[in-house]
Amino acid sequence: MIPQSTAQVEPLSLIKHANPPEDWRTQLREAYRTPQQLLNALGFSEAQQATLIADDQGFSTLVPKAFAQKMQPQDPTDPLLLQVLPRYEEAVKHPEFNDDPLQEAQFNPVPGVVHKYQGRALLIAAGHCAINCRYCFRRHYPYSDQKRARNEWRQSLSYIKKHADIKEIILSGGDPLALTDVQLFELIAAIEAIPHVKRLRIHSRLPIVLPQRITLELCQRLAHSHLDCVMVVHANHANELGKDVAQACALLRQHQVQLLNQSVLLAHVNDTLTCLKELSERLFEFGIMPYYLHLPDHVAGTTHFFVNLKRGQSLVAKMQASMSGYLVPRLVREEPGKKSKTLYSQS
Repeated sequence: MIPQSTAQVEPLSLIKHANPPEDWRTQLREAYRTPQQLLNALGFSEAQQATLIADDQGFSTLVPKAFAQKMQPQDPTDPLLLQVLPRYEEAVKHPEFNDDPLQEAQFNPVPGVVHKYQGRALLIAAGHCAINCRYCFRRHYPYSDQKRARNEWRQSLSYIKKHADIKEIILSGGDPLALTDVQLFELIAAIEAIPHVKRLRIHSRLPIVLPQRITLELCQRLAHSHLDCVMVVHANHANELGKDVAQACALLRQHQVQLLNQSVLLAHVNDTLTCLKELSERLFEFGIMPYYLHLPDHVAGTTHFFVNLKRGQSLVAKMQASMSGYLVPRLVREEPGKKSKTLYSQS
């Protein structure tokens, strides 16, 4: 039911030259790494910055310039800025918000694997991202360094080989597309060698925040896999979806990669009917199916993003009443101890 994208995109040959493999790595190295760098680029004065910047609570700032360029200059309420700027509210303590809200340890049979879903296993492919989103449910996760993560793949893959019921591997992190092509292709080849695995799902925010990562080489590698490849991108606001993202998504779809989106419902970012409808419409225009709308996890330092279940159900009900059903994402929440997402109906 996903259409061919109607967005204006460049021919494949031009996309290849526009996004050489080294370009995304250069952009990642040049990303803003302090709130001051980001706010300076957006034209905020020192006096304004003093009222906006707070301690990062041990979760550092990381924002690619490609993402920052989509923010409105000198607007402290910009929905993209609010997702990445450390704020004073992060210091607020709440007894129901903690460092490990999903309690994944009980489903962690070996390092690097989360096996709580029937027929699927999640593999932590990388311990880093291209952007640090302040609402991230793994913002306190004790990631090992990249070298150790790669060494753990052998143990993770050995576990998967021993469990023939696992038909789908979900690459997560961190962000699996933050790996280099050499690292990622090595991992994909190892997964392809496991006979009972039929599908590969990649969860990534890079196609949205650093779309230059979607190169012709990457798309060709996914297209040549015998696995059915699905990419779940993470977009929360229509303003994130510019021409560069349209090009990246078109290239993926031209190489038979199915695209789904999951968003997080965030206070003051996208918790209005207008925002959610615009996001779904833009996603569908880009050939991406709006799939999940997550209620925020109870992560320490994120109380200011919280949207309650009743409001989430109300918004989804209004979407259902005003647009085609396939444009309405499923309202879900991850709950500790449960082996699948909790799906909520309309209020």
